[in-house]
Amino acid sequence: MLSRSYTNLLDLASGNFPAIGGRGGRKRLPRVMTVPGIVSELDDDQANSVSSDVQSSVSLDRIIIVGNQLPLKARRRPDGKGWSFSWDDESLLLQLKDGFPEDMEVIYVGSLRVDVDPADQDDVSQTLLERFKCVPAFLPPEIASRYYNGFCKQQLWPLFHYMLPFSAEHSGRFDRSLWEAYVSANNYFSQKVIEVINPEDDYVWIHDYHLMVLPTFLRRRFNRLRMGFFLHSPFPSSEIYRTLPVREEILKALLNADLIGFHTFDYARHFLSCCSRMLGLEYQSKRGYIGLEYYGRTVGIKIMPVGVHMGQIESVLSLADNQWRVDELKRQFEGKTVLLGVDDMDIFKGINLKILAIEQMLKVHSSWRGTAVLVQIANPARGGGRDLEEIQREIQQSCKRINETFGQPGYEPVVYINHPVSIVERIAFYMIAECVVVTAVRDGMNLTPYEYIVCRQGRTDASSESGSSVGPRKSMLVVSEFIGCSPSLSGAIRVNPWNIEATAEAMNEAISMSETEKQLRHEKHYKYVSTHDVSYWSRSFILDMERTCKDHFRRRCWGIGLSFGFRVVALDPNFRKLSIDAIASTYKRTKSRVIMLDYDGTIMPQFAINKTPSAEVISIINIICDDKRNIVFLVSGRGRDSLSKWFSPCEKLGIAAEHGYFIR
Repeated sequence: MLSRSYTNLLDLASGNFPAIGGRGGRKRLPRVMTVPGIVSELDDDQANSVSSDVQSSVSLDRIIIVGNQLPLKARRRPDGKGWSFSWDDESLLLQLKDGFPEDMEVIYVGSLRVDVDPADQDDVSQTLLERFKCVPAFLPPEIASRYYNGFCKQQLWPLFHYMLPFSAEHSGRFDRSLWEAYVSANNYFSQKVIEVINPEDDYVWIHDYHLMVLPTFLRRRFNRLRMGFFLHSPFPSSEIYRTLPVREEILKALLNADLIGFHTFDYARHFLSCCSRMLGLEYQSKRGYIGLEYYGRTVGIKIMPVGVHMGQIESVLSLADNQWRVDELKRQFEGKTVLLGVDDMDIFKGINLKILAIEQMLKVHSSWRGTAVLVQIANPARGGGRDLEEIQREIQQSCKRINETFGQPGYEPVVYINHPVSIVERIAFYMIAECVVVTAVRDGMNLTPYEYIVCRQGRTDASSESGSSVGPRKSMLVVSEFIGCSPSLSGAIRVNPWNIEATAEAMNEAISMSETEKQLRHEKHYKYVSTHDVSYWSRSFILDMERTCKDHFRRRCWGIGLSFGFRVVALDPNFRKLSIDAIASTYKRTKSRVIMLDYDGTIMPQFAINKTPSAEVISIINIICDDKRNIVFLVSGRGRDSLSKWFSPCEKLGIAAEHGYFIR
């Protein structure tokens, strides 16, 4: 099976990604541990090739998926005694299982969306482990609130979406206590992982910005643990990220993972830039594979946008309720051209900008008055705050103004749905919409366009009684250039959502385009979306993680450092620590010696202000030079004038100044 991490921006922009092959015909190879205490390093061309043709052994039997929330739904039983649990089919953590081998065991670690009484937590934990292979992390309430609503939503989420805390009222200044709660919560998650892990055999895959310091806690406990991390949000540019007071702690924690994944080339580039500017690390790219050398370990960088779950969407398309809802919506919007927006209520989704754009379109293109309708579905907000309240108020005022200005009997230009919408209803709206508009000012990936494309394709079952198999095969997209899926949709009309006039023109162009052009764009998009689904994404990541970690048992490693300065130093199995006694003994027996000394950092401290050597340094060098068995050279990048002046008392000392350009 091929495994690819896309680092070519032109490929990302065109959406021309070759599909990964099927899972058949794999040969399982035994795991062999040769030397204890080993960590990975990619040391051959084949391993470094992101498009290696080597078949994966898929030797991993179990993987632990760690996320902030378990892929479960929970509700109280009717009698009020106990809980009832079921899988959350819309959870990405559940959907990614489709990319794993069928015989792989998957264990989930995460929190629940509900508060479970401490007296019931043991019973719930046992039930979830036995029935769902889920391990719940019950965070103490005071930590849970400051961890999620505090550090995650008030500090990391805005910063990663390019919002700086210029004032205490907007976003919120850095609060050390919230950071401490974040660290405590990550530590609590690590304890739950430790409860179920077999560190010699298991793989761990950590998800999203909620758990960015978790790799350090696990690496401290298990030096050889095979561990990957995927960030589902944007990673900001270094100029933004460097404002975070705990910037180095988070970077160092992430580098304790073996493979770090991002949706787009830009996000990965920003991360690498931060590692270079703040930690002095440089990356290497070999045949498309990107790796960071970190204390002898190679940390892989994976670029792969996530996809949708094709099976789930197609199963909803086949429901009778879906067809009934589609027919109802067709009657409701008969004779209308529907533009659709589906967004979470969030300050970064640009819903207010989209509504202003439809207003501008109706002003400039009067022919659409009475026919063009923007249906905006706003999913419930996951956070809160003053900024969100202002956005909600602006949206409501804009909708009222537009409907009063352009509305007619039986016609509202903006239909604003501000309540939870089921997946059946959402997909029904996709099927009747002529165009989907996404105007987020910053978003990690945003799968709304992908879902829309699959729904407009309809069912692939030709015997469908509903007739959706012969339904519309065309779709149009207006997408913000600031969302992760934008580079993958080369047929979409990309816009700067802040430019209201340009967005309005793009919306007009999208619904005015010829049917033939719409079909051609749709076909290109569907070919990509259907082959790059969520199982393709997870399969690609797990294969790269397996390859990145394949040499874990061939290298010696030592864990050093305290707190978030902890890192694992990996060395070749043949490495032997130098013995001072052995060196001294050999030195005394040798009749001819060459001694080369650096100046800054060896003879003089690296950060010393006064660089002039002391009388003691001159005396020691003269003692070494007076031994007839010694040839001593000072090698430095400093100029010959200063070195000649400083070491004029050392007549027997050789000097190589300016990195060897001048030699005495």
